Amino acid sequence: MSARAPQGWHGWDEYAPFYDWENAQTLGRRDVPFWTRVAREARGPALELGCGTGRIALPLARAGISLVGIDRSEAMLAHAIRRAERWRKAQPRRKRRLGLVRGDIRCLPFDSAHFNLVMAPYGVLQSLLRDRDVKATLDSVSRVLKPGGTFGLDLVPDVPHWKEYTDRIQMRGKAAGGAHLTLVESVRQDRRRRLTIFEQEYRVRRGGETTCHPFTLTFRTLPISGMVRRLERAGFAIRSILGDYRGSPWDDRADVWIILAEKV
Repeated sequence: MSARAPQGWHGWDEYAPFYDWENAQTLGRRDVPFWTRVAREARGPALELGCGTGRIALPLARAGISLVGIDRSEAMLAHAIRRAERWRKAQPRRKRRLGLVRGDIRCLPFDSAHFNLVMAPYGVLQSLLRDRDVKATLDSVSRVLKPGGTFGLDLVPDVPHWKEYTDRIQMRGKAAGGAHLTLVESVRQDRRRRLTIFEQEYRVRRGGETTCHPFTLTFRTLPISGMVRRLERAGFAIRSILGDYRGSPWDDRADVWIILAEKV
């Protein structure tokens, strides 16, 4: 990836084989129950932006929510499709409630006014590194939402506060098939462009052989005030701003920044 012109979708195909393993090693953000409640209150079809391997989409579908997930990464989406097929085989009589689509969130391939809810969980919009990409995405979300529909998003506030370091072992452990994984990570901050660059390498050891899988993920800092202005320009009214998944009020020291907005 070019250091001069990073794109937020770069690196995710290479990350795909390790994403679920990494999330299983951490406590996670405990966001699935929150998004389940939001989707149930929306009472209609939902769309998840950046559904990845189905970490949120699958639990919501199991909870009876009709949902479509969209992701640009073919490799991430392939994991979600495999997981969805296993679920469908285990529950053959259950009504099909989950669709998975490969596409670009800046130009959503759905009919206008189709969804009651659009979700952008876990900092998905922070992979949009240019203002025009954020604007295109918000405009596209506004188009596919029904009037009065909900757009919910969360932002990861601590990304710009990560200290820079080089070749730090962040995680290690056993994976399926007897492999041993080690995550080696470097972090760089581009303060001028408000970008945080994670240069990661998974080292996979099987027996006496080790293979290395490097990739880079880039995220942008999106302050609450700026996001609120962007949402209002795209035709949304802010319903609430929360500081955690239990519904506590927001402040700039909160662990997560959540915005729930309504399509005007």
